[in-house]
Amino acid sequence: MSHPYFDNGGRPVALAHRGFSLEGLENSMKAFQAAIDLGYRYLETDAHGTADGVAVALHDETLDRTTDATGRVDERQWSSVKAARIGGVEPVPALEDVLGTWPEVRLNIDVKGDSGIEPVAKAIERTKAHDRVCLGSFSVQRRRRTLALLSRPVARPAAQREALAWWAGTFFGADTAKTLGDVDALQIPWRQKNVPILFPGHIAKAHAAGKQVHVWTVNRRDHMERLLDMGVDGIVSDRADLLKEVLMARGQWA
Repeated sequence: MSHPYFDNGGRPVALAHRGFSLEGLENSMKAFQAAIDLGYRYLETDAHGTADGVAVALHDETLDRTTDATGRVDERQWSSVKAARIGGVEPVPALEDVLGTWPEVRLNIDVKGDSGIEPVAKAIERTKAHDRVCLGSFSVQRRRRTLALLSRPVARPAAQREALAWWAGTFFGADTAKTLGDVDALQIPWRQKNVPILFPGHIAKAHAAGKQVHVWTVNRRDHMERLLDMGVDGIVSDRADLLKEVLMARGQWA
């Protein structure tokens, strides 16, 4: 049986990448609220852990690019990290606050570093968010170590190494079910250096093995249309507004 996270009425999953902001306020509560105000039920975020064990919703390992502060997140206390301002205006949110503020929203979490393993697990446990979380990482071991700390299952996407092995194996007749093992979905880019690498045959093989295919990060209307026509199960986009328009026009907006 598929994990409850994927129950979207048979429609493609629309994921707001780091929330929705055209003002550079990614991974802020304001950006997440903006996506929810558009009607989004799925958000995507990244997570790191502070020096004192608080999971924060932030993509980079440092505060330098997105906030008015500097330094590594895992070397700073939560009291210091939460004082930083994304784009100079919005505070860095704790992952637990994101999960707790919108208890009906589903969250795709990418554990970006080892510092986030225990804090992310604790945030999920404290909010009892297991049925609405998809927890992944570019690292297989990091994902497995986080999952091992949870009292109940969450949805599991393939890590980069697993996805690459599956992609290569499709050209040689490899068994997708065996290649991907216990994961529920593939979350992959659909092209590299502007060259498409994902085709309908890949999606058909994933579906035959009972795996969903979510693609990132898709910000153009024609690309969204092309991928939906191919049968992808989910799209991650910075342009939540545009993705909603496309899905509504196709009668596929949840």
